[in-house]
Amino acid sequence: MTVPEDQSVTDSVTVVVPTRNNIRTLEACLRSVTEQTHPHVALVVVDNHSTDGTVEVAERFADRVITAGPERSAQRNIGIEAASSPWVLWLDSDMILPPRTVALALETAVATGATGIALPERTIGDGYWTACRALERECYLDDPWLHNPRLVRRDYLLGEGAFHLAMSGPEDADLRMKMRSTGAGIELAPIIIDHDEGRLTVRDVMGKRYYYGRSIPAFATEHEGAVTAQGRAVLRSYARNHRRLLADPGHAVGMVLLRAMEAGGYALGARRGRRDRAAQESR
Repeated sequence: MTVPEDQSVTDSVTVVVPTRNNIRTLEACLRSVTEQTHPHVALVVVDNHSTDGTVEVAERFADRVITAGPERSAQRNIGIEAASSPWVLWLDSDMILPPRTVALALETAVATGATGIALPERTIGDGYWTACRALERECYLDDPWLHNPRLVRRDYLLGEGAFHLAMSGPEDADLRMKMRSTGAGIELAPIIIDHDEGRLTVRDVMGKRYYYGRSIPAFATEHEGAVTAQGRAVLRSYARNHRRLLADPGHAVGMVLLRAMEAGGYALGARRGRRDRAAQESR
């Protein structure tokens, strides 16, 4: 599964997976990378000092395991720098790839001339709130504007800069918007990957969105008006998929409640983020 040293292999791909205490989902994620039908795939795991056995699992599957932090953006950038292939694909450690994912993503890149390829996701897991999340993601499957790239030419990432170190959560959207602003094309691959979110709880949702929200001030500074534009695009997706939502009213109502809770979490996190930025600037 290793990428040849000869970098003339123009379709070689390095898959970068940042981790921290993800033992529940990590093996399925990494195994799905090793089972890709594309012949030139390397796997780099960048672990942020896990204590739950994550590193031992990573060492069974990865070509290289690097210990680094402090956040996902930094881990991804380190993985990109460690790669020697023309293409880099990054995954969260709770994602699972169908076997032809890399092959189809590369075929899409060649056919369209795109610099980046997005991989639509569907949520899998147990429980009511997870089902509500799954319904929400179904509304985005055919909307290229809302999908962030996962396979990108490494030379672009090194030249334009990859992930913003001041962001944890919005860094994917930040990269998407940087790419679009420079004319770097992004296309959707004709495949859907699984995102194993387990059994979501209200506490999980609020905690994660609060954490991500702390990066919103940095994101808004980089992309004026982008937060509002993103919200409008999401609402358009819901309107376009109104029949899908009406067909499942029980989960559609939960989806609306979930989005409202997330908005609250983002707002609280953004307020904290603005205070943190003000405190740093006053030093």
